[in-house]
Order: sequence, then structure tokens, then C-alpha cells
Amino acid sequence: MSPMRGHRPERVAALVQATLAEALSARLKDPRVGFTTITGVTVSPDCVHAHVWVSVMGDDEAKERAMEGLASAKGYLRTLLSKSLKLRVAPEIHFILDRGLEHARHMDQLLEGLEEEPGS
Repeated sequence: MSPMRGHRPERVAALVQATLAEALSARLKDPRVGFTTITGVTVSPDCVHAHVWVSVMGDDEAKERAMEGLASAKGYLRTLLSKSLKLRVAPEIHFILDRGLEHARHMDQLLEGLEEEPGS
């Protein structure tokens, strides 16, 4: 394996992230997707699967609607990827809800509660 070949999934992941981010902000017209941000992409070593982590602003219902919207747009988004990546086969897209920001916000609230307790 050539030294550059080992970095191919990372390069493809960066291109997938850039392409999908542009598509979500400018091309995708589904209102369910709304305030969705791509927080990360990993691509399998053979570049067949792309795991796309997304963060969605809103309550659980808004998150569920956004994930439904993304699922229904997979074919369209994969077609965009195939045109922009110039690969024989575009990676299969797997959207995953990233709850990292929610978790961080919850931890901040817990820490603030500890600071406010008397005798601390």
C-alpha cells in the first residue's frame, strides 16, 4: 500500500462533509432538515460507507423530523456525492444524530448547580 493510500478515507470524508454541508445549506429544500449541522464524517477504509454525524437544533420532535428528512434525501445526496467526488461508487450515507452538544450543555448545567450549592 502506498503511503498516500492510507489517508484516502480521511480525504474522502473531508470531501463528503464539505459537499453535504453545502447541499444542506443551499440545495436541500426539505423544511424538516431546518437547523441541521454536520459535525463529523468518517468513511470506511474501502470508501463504501460514510457515517455522517449531524447536530439538530430543537426539541426531540424536531430532531426526529430532521432525521426523517435526511433519510428521505439520501438518494439525492448520494447522487450529489457521486458527481462531486468522481468515485466509481459514491459511499452509502448513514446519518447519526450527534448528541454531544446536548450532553455538554447538560454537564454545564450540572456543574453550575454544584457551584451554587451552599458550603461549596
